[in-house]
Amino acid sequence: MRVIIVGCGKVGYNIASQLCNEGYDVTVLDKNGDRLQNIASNYDVLAMEGDGTSYNILQEAGIENADLLIAVTDSDERNLLCCLIGSRAANVKTIARVRNPIYSSEVDFLIKGFGIAMIINPEMAAASEIARIFRFPSAISIETFAKGNVELLTFRLGANSILVGRQLAYIRSKLGCDVLVCVVKRGNQVFIPSGTFVAEAGDVLSIIASQGQANDFLRRIGIINNRIGNVLIVGGGTITYYLARKLIEDGIGVKIIEKDRTRCEELSDLLPKAEIIEGDGTNEELLIEEGLEDVSGFTALTGIDEQNIMLGLFAQAKSRNNAKVVTKIAKLTFTSVIDSLDLGSVVNPKDITADYILQFVRSMQASEGSDMENLYKLANKEVEVMEFVIRERTRVVGIPIQDLPIKKNILIGKIYRQGKLITPSGADTMEVGDSVVLVAFRKERLKSIDDILS
Repeated sequence: MRVIIVGCGKVGYNIASQLCNEGYDVTVLDKNGDRLQNIASNYDVLAMEGDGTSYNILQEAGIENADLLIAVTDSDERNLLCCLIGSRAANVKTIARVRNPIYSSEVDFLIKGFGIAMIINPEMAAASEIARIFRFPSAISIETFAKGNVELLTFRLGANSILVGRQLAYIRSKLGCDVLVCVVKRGNQVFIPSGTFVAEAGDVLSIIASQGQANDFLRRIGIINNRIGNVLIVGGGTITYYLARKLIEDGIGVKIIEKDRTRCEELSDLLPKAEIIEGDGTNEELLIEEGLEDVSGFTALTGIDEQNIMLGLFAQAKSRNNAKVVTKIAKLTFTSVIDSLDLGSVVNPKDITADYILQFVRSMQASEGSDMENLYKLANKEVEVMEFVIRERTRVVGIPIQDLPIKKNILIGKIYRQGKLITPSGADTMEVGDSVVLVAFRKERLKSIDDILS
C-alpha cells in the first residue's frame, strides 16, 4: 500500500515512522530539507522536497499510483487544498489535519465539499482524552468502544488493594465483577494475562468493562473515584480552548493561566464561563495564589514539554486534595524516564493523531468482511486494543471460540451484539453485526478479524 504524507513536522514524522514500521510504502513531501533529511536518515521513506499543493509535485511523488494522501502541514487551508488536488488528480483517499476551531463545526461540509475521507484535529482529540480522564480521575487513561458501551481503563494498583497477591480470576469468582484485565505492565514487562496471573502492588492494569461496571469494580478493590469539581489549566492554546469548553459543558469549574494578554482577551470572549488569569503559569507564588493546592484537577498545556513536566511534578507535590494531574508531552521520547516520574496521566497529541490514522490505514487494507473501528495502544505501544465490526461472513463467524485456531497471546475481550455485552467463553461465537474487542501484541499487526487465526 502506497501512502504520501505532505508535511514532516512532529505529527507527519510520527505518522511516517509508524507506517514505515508496519511495512507500508511511504513518500514524504515537505518544503524543509532538514526535516526530510531527518526522517530519511531514520526510516525507509522516499523524501521529496516540494510543495504538496502543487499538482506537478504530487505527480512526481506518484499520486496517480498512491492509495492514500495525508496532509499534515501547519496550515489547515493548505491541507484542504492538497487533499482537493489529490482527490481530483487520482483515485486516492485523503486525510487532512484541520486544527482551527472555526472549522470544528463544519467538518461534515468539508468532508463532502473537498472529497476527504477523514479530517483529524489533534488538539480536539487530545482535549477529548483529557476530558475523559477528568471524568474518571482514578484512571490513568480511559477509552471507549462499541459507541461508548464498552470502556477501557488503565490504572495503577495500590499497595492496599485487595487484588494484591491474588490471581485475576478472583475478580469474577469472589468479587462478582464482569471485568476483564486485558493488559498488565510491571516495570518494563508487559503481559496479556490469564486468570491465574497474580497481581502485585504497583502493577499498571488495563481493564475492559461495560459502561458503569468499571466504577463498581474500582470501588470494590478500594479505589475511590471522586468527581472532579474544578480544574486549573496552565497555558491558553487551542487544546485549552477545546478542553475548557468540554469541562464547562460537564459542569466543571475552569480557571486558565495564560501570560499573553491578547490571548487572554480572546479566551475571555470564547469562554465567558471560565476564569482567565493573565500571568506566568510557571511562577510558584502565582500558582499557589490561584488555588493550586486546593483544586481537584490540574493540567499543564504549555507549548514546552519541560515546563509541563515540571508543572506536573509541582502540582502532585503541592496538592492537598490528591488532585488529578494530566501532563501534555508533545515531543520528548525518553519514555522510561517519563514513566518513572509522578506525572499523573500523560497525553501526547501527535501519538493520538497517528493512532487514528493508523486505524484508518489498517481498515483500508482489511479483508472483506470486517472493519477496524477503534485502535488504542497500551504499555508503551507494545500492546494494541482493537475493535472490529463484522460486516459479512468470515472464517470466524458461527464457530465456537474454543474451536477456533486463535494465535497465542490474542485475547477476545468483549462482544457487543444488539445492545447486549458478552464476556465470551469458549462456547460463544462471533456473528455478523457484532463489535468485537480484541487485545494483541503490536507485532501481530491485525488488519481484519480473520487475522487472529493461525
